[in-house]
Amino acid sequence: MKTHQLILLTTVLFITLFYGEDLGLNFGLLGVAYALLTLFHTPEENRTRSFLMLFVASILSSAAFAWYGDFASFLAVFTSLFLLAFKSKNRELKSLLVIPVFAVNFVTFIYRFFKFEDWLPKRNTSETVKKLIAMFLIPAFFVVVFFGVYALGSEHFSGFFTGWEFSFDLWQFIVLGTLGFFIAFNFWNFKIEKFIFNLNHQLKNDFLNEDKKEQHSSSFLDIDSERMSGVISFIALNILLLVFIFTFNYEQFVEISKSPSQLAGETHDRVNAVILSIVMAVLVIMFYFKGKFNFDNKAGTLKLLATIWIFLNALLLISAFAKNSEYIISLGITYKRLGVYAFLALAFIGLILTFIKIKNQKTNAFLFNHMSWYFYGTVLAASFINWGNLATVYNIRNEKGNFDFHKSLNYNDEILLKVYPNEFEKTTKPTEIAKEQNKTFLSKIIYYQTLKPQNP
Repeated sequence: MKTHQLILLTTVLFITLFYGEDLGLNFGLLGVAYALLTLFHTPEENRTRSFLMLFVASILSSAAFAWYGDFASFLAVFTSLFLLAFKSKNRELKSLLVIPVFAVNFVTFIYRFFKFEDWLPKRNTSETVKKLIAMFLIPAFFVVVFFGVYALGSEHFSGFFTGWEFSFDLWQFIVLGTLGFFIAFNFWNFKIEKFIFNLNHQLKNDFLNEDKKEQHSSSFLDIDSERMSGVISFIALNILLLVFIFTFNYEQFVEISKSPSQLAGETHDRVNAVILSIVMAVLVIMFYFKGKFNFDNKAGTLKLLATIWIFLNALLLISAFAKNSEYIISLGITYKRLGVYAFLALAFIGLILTFIKIKNQKTNAFLFNHMSWYFYGTVLAASFINWGNLATVYNIRNEKGNFDFHKSLNYNDEILLKVYPNEFEKTTKPTEIAKEQNKTFLSKIIYYQTLKPQNP
């Protein structure tokens, strides 16, 4: 199919799925449709392993949204589809560049829309289609835009039209058509600017031969002085980190907190400090190992000290992990406590990648390129797994919390109804479930259809 045909098809599909409906199963179906059309539209040479993995992820995340309909699965669908479109057009560009590519295309949408020669067929176009575009579509676009402007400027002008009663919701149709076209146009007709290819060169994972020539980070320091600066810095930082690890563990495992609320506050503050410490540690290493020191034969001491610092930061992470686990054993699981595990895992991966960067003489971009995929994997995991249900099962089995505590978690209604039938019936939950179950087909969220029908 041609670009303009894909744009038209998916715009019509968008309107059909969402007109008169809430967000639900329809968004999942739209995601599957976009993924399948992208697969069929992509040249064989661009169907790489990463492209096919993204295709599968797009289908699964669309199914996850159809099941849960939450923000995590929405973000997973959005990210997966735009990564899929990006890889379908160019398999060589780093995935991290998907953000600037589509940001630029969203901003330049109006300009690119009027460049009809880029997305409308130049040849073999029937006179009827040309006349339809010239005599209807373009004038209708201008009429709609100026109608909105005039309606904002005059109540009588706006009231003249809004006073009429239609069984057909014209405004909803216009809004859905505009939004659907905007998404379809940027998805199928995005342009990769020249500066993106220059950025891609800067995001290489390995140094080129010319990059290995003698260079240093600070223009006012010679290479020997800079190397000595790194050695002194890492000696001081290792000593400082050792002291911090000692005090951190003493405060966590020796001192006794006064109350659960104090324990919660202390744990969150300390975990935040640990994560910030890891991020800063990686940035310091990137500062010193962005060029010459990756290949400097005299930088052995500097590399050893940096490796020790990575190891000590890993110990700090393990301490934070242990404290969060103790916190969960004492008070139960919440989304924040699960989120702490996720951030600690990402921080640990960042340290491993930093060690690999130093050991294998990789560029700083190596860290960003790989960490972006791990963040994406975290988003996918958040969308696929019913964390609320898992947390509720754990908390009830270990007698942590009460009904109000468990009610704050999502997608655990069946368990709550079984364990707390009286409390459950007194809440608004039955009404909310019944409302979801009575929605039209395209607006349904599958999770609620698996529950026992509610009659509030």
